[in-house]
Parts: sequence; C-alpha cells; structure tokens
Amino acid sequence: MASGAAIIEAAEEVIAKGRKAAAHVLEAAEADIEFVIDPDRGGRFVIAGTDRAITVLELARRLRESRDLPEGVPASLDVRHVHKGAPSAFPNGCHVCEVEIDPETGVVRIDRYVAVNDFGTVVNPLLVEGQVHGGVVQGIGQALFEEMRYDENGQPLTGSFLDYAMPRADRIVSFVTSFHPVPARTNLLGAKGCGEAGCAGALPAVMNAVVDALRRHGIRHLDMPASPERVWRALQDAAGQKGAGAAGGL
Repeated sequence: MASGAAIIEAAEEVIAKGRKAAAHVLEAAEADIEFVIDPDRGGRFVIAGTDRAITVLELARRLRESRDLPEGVPASLDVRHVHKGAPSAFPNGCHVCEVEIDPETGVVRIDRYVAVNDFGTVVNPLLVEGQVHGGVVQGIGQALFEEMRYDENGQPLTGSFLDYAMPRADRIVSFVTSFHPVPARTNLLGAKGCGEAGCAGALPAVMNAVVDALRRHGIRHLDMPASPERVWRALQDAAGQKGAGAAGGL
C-alpha cells in the first residue's frame, strides 16, 4: 500500500516534468503534450493529434546532454518524493480446513484447505498466491507441529530443525486459493495487506477443524500445537472421564 502509492505519486511527478521538457524538445505547447504508454515502445510523450512523439528514455537522454535549457524546462526527469502514508486497509477472507484424526495415534492429517481472500487490487496474482501459500503453511506449522521446549534450567531443547518440527511438503496438501478483490479506498492502488493473511487465517481454521473432529469425544479445547501426543492424551483423558462417569453412575 505504501510503496505502491509512493511509486504512483513519484511517477506522476515525473510525467509532469516530462510534459514541460517534451514541450520544449518537440516545440509544442505544454497543454498539447499527452503521455501515453505503448505496449511495444513504453511510455511516450506525444503531441496530441499528431504522430510526433518522444520516449521517456530518449527525453531523459536529451535533457542530460543539453547545456542551455530555457527557464522553466527541467534539466532532468529525476524526482525525490516522500509518501505521507495512507490509512491502513485490512484484508479479509474465509479459510476452510478439513482434517482427519487417527484416534489410535493422535496424528492429524489435513485433507483439504481452501482460502478465499479479499486483498483489494491484486497487482501480481502469482506473488500474492505465493504469499498466501507460505502464510498458510506457517499457520499450519504453528497449529500442528512447532513448539519450543525447555529443560528445568530454561535451556532450549528444540534448538535445531532436528528437534523443532517444521512443516514439510509431505504433510501439507495442495491449497485451493481464490481472490475476491474489493479495491480499498484509502490508497491509490486500492490495495490491502496480504503478507500475514495466510497465517492469520490458518491458525483458527486448522485448530477449529481439529476441535470439531474431537467434539464427539467431549473435547472442547486443545492448546497449540495439536501434536499427535497432545491429541492422543486428550483422547485418553476424555475416555477416562467417560469411564469414571459410567462407573460412578453404577
């Protein structure tokens, strides 16, 4: 949101300077200069209604090589611009996770994961989808695998990836991702944040799915991570309580 808006604002200043310079180089009135973007030749300054034009790069070269420019004609197209900052625009979306739990081992397996997000204007869909994938995997890792453990002296026992359970590709399914863009009105691009949305959505989606699967056993809460040991112990405790309740009733 911030860098994109800064680029747009700086580009507008470059175009404004370019119109003044192009008017001098093309010997036309500034009001008659239009800026157009040609897919093949890039940005160009054109005299309206004619085929006379000059590209941005050629104009910059001409200005750099010029020695005596009239007053009011910029000596270069360089600009320095500081974006004042736009109000935040938060994304929103819906993440759905389906899991299966082996009651004998406590292993949680993710069967399907679907995420639909509103990131506002999506400038680079491939990059945004990659950010969603990475964020979702980060959230799944925190929900199911990752845990820092310490000994009685406070020394970490999970100090390397040999001990700290990071999510691996063989434990993650292929995601179904989709965008429902509603442009924000707080910045020029209409963009919203997306960097942390995958993780923020994955944490409750995965844990709610796990608890929902365990609900029939009377389990209403489970702390992260939902590791096989933790899930298995929760199932054993729930079975023990049911057994104690049945014995008390007799």
